[in-house]
Amino acid sequence: MMDYLKKKFVSEHLDVKEILLVPIFATFFALTIGCLFLLATGEGLKNIFIAYSSLFIGSLGSLNALSETFTAATPLIFAALGIALAFRAGLFNIGAEGQMIIGGMAAVIVGFSIDFLPVWLHLPLALSVGALFGAMYASIAGWLKASTGAHEVISTIMLNLIAIRLLDYMLRSPIIQKEGRNDPISKSVLNTSELPQLLSFIDPQLRLHAGFLVMLGTVLLIYWLLFHTTIGYEFRSTGANPNAAKYAGIKATFTIVLVMFIAGALAGLAGANQITGVLGRASPGFSASIGFDAIAVALLGRSHPIGVLFAGLLFGALIAGGRLMQVKAGVSVDLITIIQALIIVFIAAPLLVRRAVPWIFKEDIKKDK
Repeated sequence: MMDYLKKKFVSEHLDVKEILLVPIFATFFALTIGCLFLLATGEGLKNIFIAYSSLFIGSLGSLNALSETFTAATPLIFAALGIALAFRAGLFNIGAEGQMIIGGMAAVIVGFSIDFLPVWLHLPLALSVGALFGAMYASIAGWLKASTGAHEVISTIMLNLIAIRLLDYMLRSPIIQKEGRNDPISKSVLNTSELPQLLSFIDPQLRLHAGFLVMLGTVLLIYWLLFHTTIGYEFRSTGANPNAAKYAGIKATFTIVLVMFIAGALAGLAGANQITGVLGRASPGFSASIGFDAIAVALLGRSHPIGVLFAGLLFGALIAGGRLMQVKAGVSVDLITIIQALIIVFIAAPLLVRRAVPWIFKEDIKKDK
């Protein structure tokens, strides 16, 4: 029994290092290489210092910076949780962007069309309908996978394209398009379906809204689901070894559809969050590629809910700080995209990180050998 407990402790210890230390070092190496990029393009050390200090100040240096960081991180974390959940079950949900668009559009329609409900009913209804439509849209890929064997990567990519074009079509519908506008802009949601701002008593310009609190609760819920329920165990078992899971009596068909349903609900909730908390209406590209960026967040978070939380906050900080960096140092915000890409490169090849700091990952290197 003691040997079993010791092995279990070591395994969990290594898992913590995988979730926390690898992303931390990956981020450090990415920032370092980003600095070399700036040097190679003729930037002086002084301007590089201004750029990186602005990146920090713009993301963490003030209450407004923190507000923008948390606001940018919230939809990323919602969508990344769904992608991470699918990854855990051995599925590659590349369709968060489309699921987010469908969920956001459903929230818009509920938000402006129902004018007789109080806020404590209207707001939860808009969020719930957004999550439901995102879930049903993702379930299409899950059903195709379970019933015909169609690869979920292909089907979710195609569903993304359908959602993008469906958004363009719906925004020009007289029922949805804002009166008096020729451009594809939806009607604005009513005040009763808007997420309340959390810091408006300090400054009405601070955009942080209650969706951030919903997101934190969702992270805890997904953590509990994955690691403290029978369904979560079945998800992880299916992802680790589908054949063994099937032999143990786990219904693969039901598991696939259920995983995609929950993943889609989380992505749909991300879209509803953006509509009811930030934008107030839908327009072409309102999802801002958040569903695609969320794939990177899920990878950086090692498909663990807590890891996804910190990874989403990091990406939110990069987005918020990148704006100030561009203004103060004149450095293109494209550098942030480069840094994000480099982080994912190191996350995709964790052995590079382990070899770079071998004194931290001695046990992992021995295991690799």
